Amino acid sequence: MIQLKAKQVSRSKIKTYSVESFRENYIQPEPRTDTLLKLDFGKFFTVKVEELIRLIKLPVPPIRSTNHTLIYLTDGEAVMTIGSDTYTIFKDECLVVPAGQVFSFTNVDLNQGYLCNFHNDIIIGKFGKAELLKDFEFLRVWGNPRIRLGEQTSGFVLPLFKRLLLEYTENGLTNLDIVQPYFIALLSEINRVYKPMSISPQTNAVMITNQFKELLFSNLRTHHRVTDYASLLNITPNHLNKSVRTITSKSPTKWIDEAIVLEAKVLLHQSTLSISNVAAEVGIFDASYFSRLFKKYEGITPLAFRQMIEKS
Repeated sequence: MIQLKAKQVSRSKIKTYSVESFRENYIQPEPRTDTLLKLDFGKFFTVKVEELIRLIKLPVPPIRSTNHTLIYLTDGEAVMTIGSDTYTIFKDECLVVPAGQVFSFTNVDLNQGYLCNFHNDIIIGKFGKAELLKDFEFLRVWGNPRIRLGEQTSGFVLPLFKRLLLEYTENGLTNLDIVQPYFIALLSEINRVYKPMSISPQTNAVMITNQFKELLFSNLRTHHRVTDYASLLNITPNHLNKSVRTITSKSPTKWIDEAIVLEAKVLLHQSTLSISNVAAEVGIFDASYFSRLFKKYEGITPLAFRQMIEKS
């Protein structure tokens, strides 16, 4: 099984991996298949899940990609954690990790399917338009990452993946006139069966919650209080608290705390900063409070977490 841990926020000292650096750091140098040899790992690539996963060096620590990642399974299952939520996807289902989200791999099971890693430019290039990015809610940080396609939609999606893989492995992005329309069609088929995170209609509470999540994504390092986000949204803290609880069953405070801890885990993996400096990087200047907060959610101290990483 795959386990992905994802997160959003402070970026000053956090290494943002391009897919090129992901390949250099976490892909086994051999054996290579012809497919993997041809991947340029730039603004777009697609590959069979089983080919990529068997070459991944574990563990892959919490990192974030500059591109979106889409995984579609034709067999098996994958268990993934994005943010603080865990998802299991099966045959005929997709999982999306939006650009900028933090993810990690811990375990790998045998499964089959396709993986696409892509930049927004592939969508809005020659034939696309910027509005498409708004239409594809699953590419937003507050979107529902798990998408159940069902048998009928999979019947439409699978040939598109196969065509993209064939074109890309043979010609890369040389024929973008072919790759882009097929890829937009693929995302559009997926979007047709996409269901938002909340089953509620687009109420005011849903809009407030989505806006809160986007603000949390970009302001965590400097905004840790519910009142901060309420002010940014021009609503009362009570209104924000009620809205977020209604839609997510979690308080804004818990969302903020979990985001801080996830960001700290990225820094503990990817930097040599001291514990106090890691705390400062996520906007906490009381190291003892930071350690208590981290232990509350992870069950161990930041120091013990780093030592565990070093031993793995």
